[in-house]
Amino acid sequence: MRRCFLVLIVLALACFTRAGHLQANGYRTSIGTGADRIPVIVVSGTPYEMGLQQGKLIREEATQMINSLLQKVQTAGPERASDAHLDTAWNAIAPHTDARFKEELRGFAEGTGLPLKTLQRAHALPVVMDYSCSGIAAWGAATKDGHLYQTRNLDWTMELGAQDYPCITVYIPKQGIPHVNITFAGFLGANTGINAKGIVLSEMGDSPGKDYPFEMNGVHFTTLFRQVMYDANNLDEAIDLFKQAKRIKKYHYVVGDGTSRQAVKMLAHAPDLVIWRDNDPADELAPAVMKNLVYQDEGRGAFQPLQKVYGKIGAEEMRDIACQIPIKGGNILDVVYDATALEFWVSYAEKQEEAYQRPFVHFKLKDYLK
Repeated sequence: MRRCFLVLIVLALACFTRAGHLQANGYRTSIGTGADRIPVIVVSGTPYEMGLQQGKLIREEATQMINSLLQKVQTAGPERASDAHLDTAWNAIAPHTDARFKEELRGFAEGTGLPLKTLQRAHALPVVMDYSCSGIAAWGAATKDGHLYQTRNLDWTMELGAQDYPCITVYIPKQGIPHVNITFAGFLGANTGINAKGIVLSEMGDSPGKDYPFEMNGVHFTTLFRQVMYDANNLDEAIDLFKQAKRIKKYHYVVGDGTSRQAVKMLAHAPDLVIWRDNDPADELAPAVMKNLVYQDEGRGAFQPLQKVYGKIGAEEMRDIACQIPIKGGNILDVVYDATALEFWVSYAEKQEEAYQRPFVHFKLKDYLK
């Protein structure tokens, strides 16, 4: 009996060591080392349960990030970031926001101890603010192995310091598709991500500040991306979800499917949605288009380096090109996906050193689905 008891203790300790810091059905671990160490939060269950687990596991960083972000934005202005304007924005998008996201946010509030209203305001910030990014997807004949590789540059503002709170969250929902959100502690919306079916998402913001007040009576992409990752088994299903969404503001999206190895680029300027596939003469960037490749770099010079490595594109080549086209001075996050292999390489800015200047850290989704 004593031997059996000791064996159980050893097994429990082994599980604890493998998982990191256990919390109910979730755990905390990390990838990278030193200054490149990134927390990884793995949660499972219902949306509320996953929010609660995540809130407890990332409480300290999330509390600091959310409070700091709101204070800095509201101290610097503009008026559209005031509590009243953020409340108006949240109330406008809430009826169109996936119920699972709102339940997760409620659980996260309980897990962190942050007021739900504060979290709603923080998640409304991308609705009222403007930023610009880039994305590329290449597959088939364009790549060295036929895999689908995709980039996501997040160019926002370094001064807010979101980059100092990196966080990768792995969701294993009771219902829905497991997926990964490459984000910041306390922010549950997705600026980019990948699901276990190989659906990968990138975004570019096209709404300048002069367009404010924005049309906000619809779904914001940061919650729409989470919905797509929950539900899309393939590219067609992902496209259908974008078509069904009530659009706000102006965006570009690149949506890839690592399993079928294809991708599309979307022009989503509310209320319209335009979809381009590869080598489309109607593409806004034509004739600078290629077979098995779609991209939007807002004129920052991706076409020539893509031509140079066409047919030989892999993760290294995509990382190199991603680092050539950010908006310098505001590049807080870069991700390069191999959506076919369900892995990615990620670089967060640190302090004032931008993401394109920093090392990439490797992440394999399959390691967390065993």
